[in-house]
Amino acid sequence: MALDTPSLPSRAAEIAAEADRREIRSRWLLSSPALFIILFAATGPLLIVLIFSFLTPGDYGGIVWKPSSHAWFQVLFQKDIFDDTTTFADAHLSILWRSVKLSFLTTILALIFGFPTAYFIATRAEKSRDIWLFLITIPFWTNLLIRTFAVQEVIRNEGIINTVLIKLGIISNPIQIMFTDAAILMGMLYVYLPLMVLPLYASMEKLDFRLVEAGYDLYANRFQVLRRVIIPLVKPGIIAGSILVFIPSLGAYVTPRVLGGGKNMMLGNLIELQFGQGRNWPLGAALSITLMAIVMVALMVYVRYASRSEARYG
Repeated sequence: MALDTPSLPSRAAEIAAEADRREIRSRWLLSSPALFIILFAATGPLLIVLIFSFLTPGDYGGIVWKPSSHAWFQVLFQKDIFDDTTTFADAHLSILWRSVKLSFLTTILALIFGFPTAYFIATRAEKSRDIWLFLITIPFWTNLLIRTFAVQEVIRNEGIINTVLIKLGIISNPIQIMFTDAAILMGMLYVYLPLMVLPLYASMEKLDFRLVEAGYDLYANRFQVLRRVIIPLVKPGIIAGSILVFIPSLGAYVTPRVLGGGKNMMLGNLIELQFGQGRNWPLGAALSITLMAIVMVALMVYVRYASRSEARYG
């Protein structure tokens, strides 16, 4: 005689599926506060900035709720006030180029100084590694503005560098370092160098140094071991450190403002100028979205190369 009741295995499967559905609902319920915060506290302001970039600037700041794409036009172009001809916005392009150039140079110099530092820490005894890492993280205990003023005291005309060079008789007059691109570069290098050292150390700590010894046993010199063994194995750390340095350098505001003065602005300073003295909020919003787009491209490059490195060496 056939039974209408389901078999025991199918009933057990239904119970397990129902339990899984309840667990999924519980997870969504528990994560809903975090999702709410992300949606309204992170995505909300970005959406407001995006909307502002397509509106008309007010006469005394703020915005007028009148759709316009003129702010996006002003990011790269400008019109002559006399004959209404269109030309490239040289000031904006110059600031954009300075921002990318100084951020790239900061990343390269941070890698040059951070790589041997991380290698030195990774090759120390385990008991002393924590001490070296502690010394690397000490600058993070101080406010960014304070650290920038510390750099200013080193490179200004009456600072440590010029005072020492004059007392040694190398120069007779102080070298003008302040309010130059070099000053901004030195300041950002000092501020963001730990962000390069820490990811590199995390990769080098996992490095099997027996492979380095094997390279020497195969008659490879130090440069060949570095290029063919060490760098490929710590490449994820190099990419991560480069991103961690490049992105905040690109949007830096305090360091260029203090060390670069009013003439050597970067994108962060230009955006602040539009929301402040410029009273052109839509242009400031458009520049902000442009900066975010550059950052997103950098992150996409990082994800692409990180995934390749993981697939190749992981």
